Amino acid sequence: MANQPATPAETAGDDSDFLLHSLQDAFLAKKRYAASEEEMLEFYRQMLLIRRFEEKAGQLYGLGLIGGFCHLYIGQEAVAIGLQSALDNERDSVITGYRDHGHMLAYGIDPKVIMAELTGRESGISRGKGGSMHMFSTEHKFYGGHGIVGAQVALGGGLALAHQYNEDGGLCLAYFGDGAANQGQVYETFNMAALWNLPIVFVVEDNQYAMGTATKRSSAETRFYRRGTAFRIPGMEVNGMDVLEVRAAAEVAFEHVRAGKGPVLMELNTYRFRGHSMSDPAKYRTREEVQDQRDHHDPIEGLKKALLEAGKTEDELKAIDKAIRAEVAEAADFAETSPEPGAEELYTDVLVGEY
Repeated sequence: MANQPATPAETAGDDSDFLLHSLQDAFLAKKRYAASEEEMLEFYRQMLLIRRFEEKAGQLYGLGLIGGFCHLYIGQEAVAIGLQSALDNERDSVITGYRDHGHMLAYGIDPKVIMAELTGRESGISRGKGGSMHMFSTEHKFYGGHGIVGAQVALGGGLALAHQYNEDGGLCLAYFGDGAANQGQVYETFNMAALWNLPIVFVVEDNQYAMGTATKRSSAETRFYRRGTAFRIPGMEVNGMDVLEVRAAAEVAFEHVRAGKGPVLMELNTYRFRGHSMSDPAKYRTREEVQDQRDHHDPIEGLKKALLEAGKTEDELKAIDKAIRAEVAEAADFAETSPEPGAEELYTDVLVGEY
């Protein structure tokens, strides 16, 4: 009798590469980053800077000083700080969607130029032409700030290809949300990244709601870290409300990518305390739900508790908050007193060069 073709199940079973050795095991073996007291204080300061900056941005939006859309990062601070603190800022690149102010602050970019950009001023990091959703800095290898849902993932694949082509040792960190996770271009990028072994870490910031739609209402598979399995991309599931857990996961993921083993998909479970944007009344969730998240899962309060247990005093932490409030107030004053861009700026930055 002629040999029968193997069934799909038999083929999978014979393929030693098919069953992925998940990075989750390595992560769970050391789930929290052993931060020094100095590092914890810096994480606390950076997260608090994002929180106070975003609160001020919300105030300026209410006063009409920020126009268009404005998506605040309040509640998600541990994601950006935990991940970006593990990057090599000399080599690595970052790309994200339109909830981008927190990521720029996590990079250490001056709050003054970020706030000036929010208010559309010439001194802004994109000369006032990007606004809230389209911030950009080639100097810091931060490539936006994108308004098209999921488009930054495909562009992130291009950045990773550039790292590989130039042999610069860098990786690309590509953020997207749970809503963007259902975009076709995301999976096209997964496929190419795995096929070409690109140095990229895909990060799903799952804040539980795609605009006003809960993930369970829009996604058949809500465990987003599993989404890369069909492309042989290992996944990791991380508590995005704990900065030390995020940093520990980043160490594992980045080491895997830097070793030339290809892309990683990380699911960061987090929660935004404010609406999708400043124009969102957030009536799709209860006040009790939001208050429970604030009371029990606030990433800043969680780290504050760890610092107090490590011997820091309330007065020391209050002094940090006071200094940050002053820094944010100074940034707001700088933005409000900066001039708007001149009409000639309409014709700059249209093309990379002349042809």
